[in-house]
Amino acid sequence: MDQAEPQPLPGHRAGPDPRSEPPAGDSPLLELDHPVVAGYDGSRASRHALAYAAGMARRLGRPLLLAYITSPSIFCEPLSGQVIAPARDPEETHRWLLAELDEVCDREGLDVRIVTRQGSPARELAAAADEFSADALVIGAPARVWHHVAGSVPGWLARHEHCPVIVVP
Repeated sequence: MDQAEPQPLPGHRAGPDPRSEPPAGDSPLLELDHPVVAGYDGSRASRHALAYAAGMARRLGRPLLLAYITSPSIFCEPLSGQVIAPARDPEETHRWLLAELDEVCDREGLDVRIVTRQGSPARELAAAADEFSADALVIGAPARVWHHVAGSVPGWLARHEHCPVIVVP
C-alpha cells in the first residue's frame, strides 16, 4: 500500500513526522495531538464535511488531518497482459487538496496536514483515525441510493471506528 507522509502546509507549523521511528534511546516523537480527520473525495458532501471538520478543529484547538484515499489503480493491458499502474503526481494532488480546502474555509491559524493513501476508503480512514488517535472522523454522506442498500463507507466506519464518526450531508 502506498502511503504518503502527512505534510505541513506552507506557512504553518512544521512539527516532527508523527510516524517516524525515534532514534534508539530517544523518547518517542510527538504525534499529531488528537486531530480532527476529514475524509475527502471531491464530492459535494465531502466538501461540506471538510468545511465542518475545519470548523470543528478550529473550535477544539486541534489539528486538521485531511485524508484523501484512492483505490489502487492497477489493471492489465489487454494485448500484452502487462500489469500497469498509472502514476499519480503527489505534488499535483497536494496542490489540488490545498485549493479545495481554501475554497471551503479560511485555514489561517489551523494546523493542517494532508495524508494520501491507496486502498479501501473505509479501512484507510479508520486506520488514519486510529493511527493518530483522532478526536473525530468527519466524512460526507454517500450520494447514491445503492450505498444505502449495499453498505457504505459511513456505515462501515460507524460499526468499526473507535472515535466519533460524523456524517455530513
